[in-house]
Amino acid sequence: MRMLRNVSALILRSGITAYQSRLCTNDSLFRVHPTVSQALAENRPVVALESTIITHGMPYPHNLSTAKDVEAIVRAEGATPATVGVIDGEVRVGLSSEELDYLARCKSSLKVSRRDLPYVISKGLSGGTTVSATMIAAHRAGIPVFVTGGIGGVHRDGENSLDISADLTELGRTPIAVVSAGVKSILDIGRTLEFLETQGVCVATYGALQSFPAFFSPHSGFTSPYQVCNPEEAAELIASTLSLGLQSGVLLAVPIPEEHAAAGQQIEEAIQAAVAEASAKGVRGRDVTPFILQKVNEMTKGKSLQANIALIHNNAKVGGQIACALSKHRSERKVAGETHHQGKHSSKSEIVVIGGINVDFIAKGKTKTLEFGQTNPGSVCQSFGGVGRNIADSLSRLGRRPLFISATGADSHSDAVFNYCKHMNTSGVARLEEQNTATYCVVITESGELSLGLGDMDVHQQITERYVSQFEKQLSSATLVCLDGNIPVSTIDYVCSIAAKHNFNVWYEPTDPEKACKPFLSEAWKSLSYSSPNLAELCTMNRTLGLPTPEVLPSALDELLSVAVALSRPLLEHLHCLVVTLGENGVLVCGEHDAGSVNMQPTKHKRRGQLCAVHYPALTVTAEETMNVSGAGDSLAGAIMAGILQRRDTDSCVRMGLLAARMSLGSPHPIAPALTLESVDPEKFHTGTWPKPSLVWID
Repeated sequence: MRMLRNVSALILRSGITAYQSRLCTNDSLFRVHPTVSQALAENRPVVALESTIITHGMPYPHNLSTAKDVEAIVRAEGATPATVGVIDGEVRVGLSSEELDYLARCKSSLKVSRRDLPYVISKGLSGGTTVSATMIAAHRAGIPVFVTGGIGGVHRDGENSLDISADLTELGRTPIAVVSAGVKSILDIGRTLEFLETQGVCVATYGALQSFPAFFSPHSGFTSPYQVCNPEEAAELIASTLSLGLQSGVLLAVPIPEEHAAAGQQIEEAIQAAVAEASAKGVRGRDVTPFILQKVNEMTKGKSLQANIALIHNNAKVGGQIACALSKHRSERKVAGETHHQGKHSSKSEIVVIGGINVDFIAKGKTKTLEFGQTNPGSVCQSFGGVGRNIADSLSRLGRRPLFISATGADSHSDAVFNYCKHMNTSGVARLEEQNTATYCVVITESGELSLGLGDMDVHQQITERYVSQFEKQLSSATLVCLDGNIPVSTIDYVCSIAAKHNFNVWYEPTDPEKACKPFLSEAWKSLSYSSPNLAELCTMNRTLGLPTPEVLPSALDELLSVAVALSRPLLEHLHCLVVTLGENGVLVCGEHDAGSVNMQPTKHKRRGQLCAVHYPALTVTAEETMNVSGAGDSLAGAIMAGILQRRDTDSCVRMGLLAARMSLGSPHPIAPALTLESVDPEKFHTGTWPKPSLVWID
């Protein structure tokens, strides 16, 4: 992580604006089964399933057989089932066969809704998750489709008792698609639909009719606001909801199959009798539904149980089909987006970025010196960084649509990252269970000097050759692939090997002097086309190749440029272009001479012309204008890449980079949200006279 690396001429002093950071929950209390985690990492369809049907919905052994049958139906449709439950105080997304059996037999299991989660976890108890608790767990794991039997609702006389299911409010604040058979007729269906409207929940009936179903009956006497006829229409609806970022869910009401609806009238009569008995016996709250279901099953001699199982099986089938259609829809939209993007610019404009994602915490003291061992006054700012993420973010805001390949944990930090990065193509980012999303905490003095930095970056090592190889097709067809120095050496070697095979350009972005050596530990570096080191990193590259480097870097500009040129010369035997960042002294671009400048455009041939270097002086930024120093260098690199892919001349590319870096310094975020092509267009930027670049020949 280049938190305070002097990568551009713009970094002078930092001033950080504090804002509220997001709290993190204890991830030891939340576990995703490896099969579910792997499916999510590979962008395959997953269906979440609740477990109160196991613990409270049916007697043993019907509950266990139904749970296993439902999972089998989901698998048969091509999706991965993820039954959610709480076992010994741990929320589990995806239960093993043994865990399903445990919940099915457990006599002391609780019915766990949103309100119950803290207590059940604190006491180390077990239970079945209701719709609301399952939605919370599924959303946190990144699962967009959830199948249940029926949701809760507004109870009869709810306008007086205020007995309203937490399922409804959860649908209003958690972006999950819930596939259910509507709501049971023991509830006030009209008021339930009104309450869902108030919560902003999109409700649609699935199938040929628009009638809202009443669990055991396909007709409740009420009409759904909307209707979707097939899995593809349902997937379109879900995708639209998630893309809008409304943070509310979708309710897809699936009528019970007609062959099982025939007994509906008998069941309805039994329900009314059971409701009356419950009222007479004073049954209230969470005990009402289990009491009524048991009584109805007794009165109908098992017909209600058969119908219940049938509708759950049907919901599982429909939910599996919708999850698969949604997965396919996302893939097609991705391809369509790339095709549209390529058509808008050029057929060879695709770019892939492989690197790290970090959640950054920047603590800035309010005094000239910081005293260790005691509390110092200051401010703390949270932002989203990582060199790879920053570059992909910059490119995304500058009109490109890079495929970003990375890895995070399956934790609350990753939720925040994905929410912030909605404008980016993050389909190549794996969310891994039992891994922490990378975090970086830096403590700086009032003047912006680094005092202490701590980083948890282990997840970057999960960006493995094996994982990245899944994207070989996208890599081989790219014009440019950018690697950051946080990824493993083996992954860098792999990308360089296929770059040599498929003849695409690779940009290596070193993240610090220690990691700058990675491609140079083997012959991999000879497949690089671009790199943007600072002088310390350039020294590391040379030393790794066994070449001499100065023990102390000079301070005078002429001597500094001379050293930079000398260190760049051996690397240019194979690299097409080097962008050497010189801190307050500007940027030095080294490569093949072309029309009085350096040729930065991608090339598939070896260098033929004479080498030269062009020095670009700094754009100055005052300390008062500077808010954040964490992304200036990445903004510089991303904007230069965007300019290259637009086939701009070298002067325009570098000036785009300098302007983007300047915007980064003035923003609390590493990449300024206001960054656009227009905002960094040198022809539209009126700064007076640009500092004049100077040409240096390289022997």
